[in-house]
Amino acid sequence: MTTVPKGTATTGPALELRKVSKSFGGAHALREVDFTLRPGEVHALAGMNGAGKSTLVEVVCGALSPDSGEILVGGESSPSLTPRRARALGVSIVHQRRTLVHELTVAENLLLGRLPRTKGRVDWAEVRAEAAGALDDLGVEVPVRATVGDLTPAQQTLVEIAREVHVGGNVLILDEPTAALGGADAARIHDLVRRLRSRGTAVVYISHHLDEVLALADRITVMRDGRTALTEAIAQVDLAALVRAMVGDRLVAEPAARKRDFGPPALELDKLGGDRLRDFDLTIRAGEIVAVLGPAGDAQRELFPLLSGVRQPSAGTVDVGGTRIRTGSVRASLSAGLRCVTGDRLLHGLVPGLSVDENLALADRGMSRPWLVRWAALHRKATDTRRRYGVVTLSADPAVDSLSGGNQQKVLLAKWLDTEPTVCLLEEPTSGVDVAAKADIHQLVDALADRGAAVLLTSADVDEVSRLADRVVVVRGGRAVARLNRDEWSRDDLVSLTVGGHVS
Repeated sequence: MTTVPKGTATTGPALELRKVSKSFGGAHALREVDFTLRPGEVHALAGMNGAGKSTLVEVVCGALSPDSGEILVGGESSPSLTPRRARALGVSIVHQRRTLVHELTVAENLLLGRLPRTKGRVDWAEVRAEAAGALDDLGVEVPVRATVGDLTPAQQTLVEIAREVHVGGNVLILDEPTAALGGADAARIHDLVRRLRSRGTAVVYISHHLDEVLALADRITVMRDGRTALTEAIAQVDLAALVRAMVGDRLVAEPAARKRDFGPPALELDKLGGDRLRDFDLTIRAGEIVAVLGPAGDAQRELFPLLSGVRQPSAGTVDVGGTRIRTGSVRASLSAGLRCVTGDRLLHGLVPGLSVDENLALADRGMSRPWLVRWAALHRKATDTRRRYGVVTLSADPAVDSLSGGNQQKVLLAKWLDTEPTVCLLEEPTSGVDVAAKADIHQLVDALADRGAAVLLTSADVDEVSRLADRVVVVRGGRAVARLNRDEWSRDDLVSLTVGGHVS
């Protein structure tokens, strides 16, 4: 196998965009964007939500046709591409929202639509052999007979990358491949990306985690307001320069000084148990933010289904405002004033087929009567809500799935936070959003606690926990291993506790 040294190209560009522009109803999503990707290069694409990254990717993959400009793949020029043409030219994408079929095996997913047949029947031995070979070729250790739904998020990502490479992808776009993954799992993705680079694969790497971009990429392009704000070799930039390029003249708010007085207990969990969670005790007072921190995929992920009523706990009780609620009941949870905001906004939080205003109204019973929706009142209230929560749209009331990730997240938060909850569980509230949107969301969480709500935050982001939490409970292996007040930890302490160390 020929190895391509990091950052070098053996031929001309694998992908090139020249003066590509795209508008939607007069709003400019791309403005004369130039972008070059070389074989054997990891080229990071960064920018705030709404900067134009998603539009650029959709143009490259053939989902959108640009208004002007030129696209070259492997030197072949075209004013636009179709999805079929892009794939035929070797352009593949692994979306942030994975597209594997969870009910099928790893082997079936890898060869889906191309299952080898013998005498008209699927040759399952050949399916498994070819799939195993494809994984071995990339150094991916995942059993081909395993059902995809039983894999960890990191394993699913590895399988999806392997699938796109196996079908001939030599220009590979990775959209937030490590979102919501812990450090060890993210490192597995990084190792695979490095192996792909050594094989000569050209990789576009999209991530809001600028530290991993600095460690992994050869070059970076930062987009802002539909334009290219910066294209530079990674060795020539630092974190501060990237943030300046992304944010421009916008100010990212600093944490406000805490002056809240906590009220009486608002949420009390007594020996709560689930599939992995064991004997979990927790009390949160009104106006207090308590973070449950742990490795991605650990037992803290069970708090959402258990507290929302989606699943019945295996043990324990839940009290809200001093009153015991019936567990395993969504209606009882909502009636008690408990609001649970999912970390998967498109699967469990928003309805992609509806507009922004319709999604905002889903939790507001006052907007509907039997067989009647009060549309005028709905749009008036939603307009005010969008303004207060900083939701930016290109048109009056677009489909919610047309928004950037940061704006989608703000819609999800606004839908629930505007119902004045007594207790609010926020699951990974800033997953997949940019630095400016993250700061905006942190201010929304502060404001929620200032209004007297008890906030339970589950996050794998140590910096986010350090920024928001009044207290921290560290969970590892299904049990609480540490409980710390704000003056009892440093960032390094939290990192050490999460991966299995201790506070010195």
